[in-house]
Amino acid sequence: MSIRLRLDKPWRPLSAEEAAGLPGQLGVYQIADTAGTILYIGQAGARSPFGLRSELQRELQDRGTGHQFRIEVNMQYRSRWFELLMVYKADHGSLPADNAKNPPPLGRLSPA
Repeated sequence: MSIRLRLDKPWRPLSAEEAAGLPGQLGVYQIADTAGTILYIGQAGARSPFGLRSELQRELQDRGTGHQFRIEVNMQYRSRWFELLMVYKADHGSLPADNAKNPPPLGRLSPA
């Protein structure tokens, strides 16, 4: 049995149409530039009125076009968010640029 730590779903363009079609569920997401460089790893938690849809609509409003995203519906969104951040840090030596501005307290993870 293999455990998938990394979020490896296909990238989708960050647009009003894509965001409007997202589920109103809890989960995590990644925002990247057009080259696929991850800029931010976020969570849609209990304070997101319409879950992932609300968060990605806000991201689009804040960032504008020219970005892409991928999501994972997950009821344990906070634990999964920490996990994705720790995996990214283990892989790259630092957090994504926009997470590094206000980093949460993280443990250390050594993924294979």
